[in-house]
Amino acid sequence: MDERMEKNQSKAHKILLTNRKTVAFTGILDVLSFDVSEILLETEQGMLLIKGNDLHVNRLTLEKGEVDVEGRIDSLAYSDAGSGKKAAESLLGRIFR
Repeated sequence: MDERMEKNQSKAHKILLTNRKTVAFTGILDVLSFDVSEILLETEQGMLLIKGNDLHVNRLTLEKGEVDVEGRIDSLAYSDAGSGKKAAESLLGRIFR
């Protein structure tokens, strides 16, 4: 039972933003791209685009799904484009079996 609780906690997607200068994320599946003005993350809740200035990835632990970012955070925007595509492919795959 403890293993199930840990598995559910590791999949939770959380954001802790402090003074628009540091942000800690959990529930991260992958870092798709990053530079000093944009970072694109794949999360449990869809794609997340972080925009700002002088952005740096301070800590990256994909095994735990954690990422820490530092810099001036201007915006966080989600997109469900990736997750919708996967659902559509699996539905078509089931139809044509």
